[in-house]
Amino acid sequence: MDWDKLRIFHAVADAGSLTHAGDILHLSQSAVSRQIRALEESLGTTLFHRHARGLILTEQGELLFEATRAMAKRLEAAAARIRDSEEEVYGELRVTTATGFGTLWLAPRLSKLYDKYPDLKIDLMLEERVLDLPMREADIAIRMKEPSQADLIRKRLMNIRMRLFATQHYIDAHGMPETMADLAHHRLICQNPNAPQVAAGARLVEELNEYDIRSKLFVNNYFGVLQAVLNHLGIGVLPDYLVESSPNLVRVLPDVESGEVPVFLAYPEELRHSKRVEVFRDFITEEINAHRRQMREDEDF
Repeated sequence: MDWDKLRIFHAVADAGSLTHAGDILHLSQSAVSRQIRALEESLGTTLFHRHARGLILTEQGELLFEATRAMAKRLEAAAARIRDSEEEVYGELRVTTATGFGTLWLAPRLSKLYDKYPDLKIDLMLEERVLDLPMREADIAIRMKEPSQADLIRKRLMNIRMRLFATQHYIDAHGMPETMADLAHHRLICQNPNAPQVAAGARLVEELNEYDIRSKLFVNNYFGVLQAVLNHLGIGVLPDYLVESSPNLVRVLPDVESGEVPVFLAYPEELRHSKRVEVFRDFITEEINAHRRQMREDEDF
């Protein structure tokens, strides 16, 4: 199969237009169209449905696009590994993690990494969906459970727990609950138990809901829960790592907490020797160790 024709097919499928693909490839629309027709003839199938608004892949086209997309990601990874050197760290690093952890813990610390490696480009993808690392949807993942995908290098970073927090302003206005039953007189701020989240957090919310809490605010990520708590709306179910960066939070019902939630860092085996991955992994490890020391100091205090 002609690699050049596959490259042109991939650009057309990605752009959805012969004209846009031609602009990207610096080819005329007629040249792109000839290459696509030649590829269809060599395969004996139609790859695109053509209509006034553009091109739509046929079922056979979807299969080929899936293959070229995987090839493109592999080539990007190979190019990145070739560019990586022991002396320099540059290029793009795609990091995926949950919205709450990425927004509240990771992003505020990245300035330290950029201070060391100013030419590094980080694409921080914050979402609850687990991206496919072997298919190169991301280079590194930080997740609240051990990855199940094969061919990944994984490292357990730390354990977190979900706990109850409020502001002192809220406590002064509404009182400090002494028992779980007292929560019925307060507003609970949390993620919906059915929303994507760590299982331990969902179980804690289900346990709290058994106490007939009349007023609730559901938010679909922990960043939103934190903002509501900081604005004195109620008592929030939040991960314990927020205490370090949110000194205005007060622990409510200290004996109430979720089970341990493991935090894992993972990346594809093929990126084992990537300098960009190495410096990010070392950076995260250093920050986790500093976080642990701070948490121990806070507990001792």
